[in-house]
Amino acid sequence: MKYVNLGNTGLQVSRLCLGCMSFGDPHAGSHEWTLDEASARPVFRAAYEAGINFFDTANGYAAGSSEEILGRLIRDHARREEVIIATKVSWRMRKDPNGRGLSRKAIMTEVDASLRRLGTDYIDLYQIHRWDNHTPIEETLEALHDLVKAGKVHYLGASSMYAWQFCKALYVSRLHGWTRLVSMQNHLNLLYREEEREMLGLCQDQGIAVMPWSPLARGRLTRPWSDAPATVRDRSDAFAKKIYAHADAADRKVVEALGRVADARGVPYAQVAMAWLLHKAGVTSPIVGATRVQHVLDAVSSLEVRLSQDEIHALQEPYVPHEVSGFGGSSAHD
Repeated sequence: MKYVNLGNTGLQVSRLCLGCMSFGDPHAGSHEWTLDEASARPVFRAAYEAGINFFDTANGYAAGSSEEILGRLIRDHARREEVIIATKVSWRMRKDPNGRGLSRKAIMTEVDASLRRLGTDYIDLYQIHRWDNHTPIEETLEALHDLVKAGKVHYLGASSMYAWQFCKALYVSRLHGWTRLVSMQNHLNLLYREEEREMLGLCQDQGIAVMPWSPLARGRLTRPWSDAPATVRDRSDAFAKKIYAHADAADRKVVEALGRVADARGVPYAQVAMAWLLHKAGVTSPIVGATRVQHVLDAVSSLEVRLSQDEIHALQEPYVPHEVSGFGGSSAHD
């Protein structure tokens, strides 16, 4: 496994991050494809034994049970000081008016709840899951700064927002001398490259770590193009259907180009798609959502795939611009 600094920090993270949205009580959330603890255990062990030290979850995944499972797996198979736990805040956790969002009250309540579920006394990377249109960013950033000073959180990050919003957050933190956001978890893969317009350039300029989610486009970059759902997740992932509702002939051409490169190399589609993402300047640790041990092994193998400039051009050439998807301001009232 290869390790790199998380942006401009001294924190060393594995070149791949294991996404744990696939861990959780299948009856607690809206995803019937989530793995219970027994099923998640071999996936976690494969990642940890391969050298992955970076694990990402969120308070809202499977109603908090993702954090609970991750915490137990770490206690059973790893040393707490050897792993990097990243979790997120902003999703609705209760029905009352303050049960979601990025107000000071919500953040202070939810960080303690996440710590309890994870069974730890600190979170390595605490991320705002989306921009909150109903809370001043100053209130959010000061609350997050206080968590760092209290020792509950070591580093701060963000996920999926407009570049102007992220730039504003960085400016406000600097203006007040508050702890800076050091990472951006955003939507980026061969089928969705709109982040190349502004966000990637901003992150490179500011030394921000980039941690792309859905690097394989919810499985669409792991197999030949097909109109038929291939897995339970394909059939039931409502969010995926929303963000990839634009699927069209151009997307099919991208997948076909991916297939040609993968077939020529004699490797799975997933390895080439991940290798393309890893070659991009500024990308730190793509978040690999795995439901099988083989998913982890394919991702790790992608670290050894070196694409030529001709192959990169072939993969990128069919792409056409898409509507922005995968984020937007959260509302305290929805």
